[in-house]
Amino acid sequence: MNTNPLKTGVLTENSSGIGTVTRKMVRERAVELAVLQGHTAHEVSKTDWEQAKRELTGVDQPDLDPKELALDSATEAERWDPVPGSTGRSAPVSGSEDEDSEGRSDNTRLTEEGIAGAEHDQMRQASRSGN
Repeated sequence: MNTNPLKTGVLTENSSGIGTVTRKMVRERAVELAVLQGHTAHEVSKTDWEQAKRELTGVDQPDLDPKELALDSATEAERWDPVPGSTGRSAPVSGSEDEDSEGRSDNTRLTEEGIAGAEHDQMRQASRSGN
């Protein structure tokens, strides 16, 4: 039976949730591993990097390219930004199919027409009864 990969890996640190594993977190753990093996913080090997990622995520993904790793470590807002750095602009509000050129909905327009028709009928009846 396959286990859920989301249930593996580090979920807490000192009784606090670690949240989404970022590239920075993986880099820090890789430096720790390098130092534990007698290397300096600047001598992090690919093996250290892969082990740090496995430890933090619980998933072994050596086939991911650097662009995908960067995308994984980005926040959701950054991943969905079609043009990074662009502030964008507001799109004009288009009228609904249920609105006329004056912005009135079908219900409003029909109500106004019904009231006008009822007033017209009342005026006709009043003029007939006055004769």
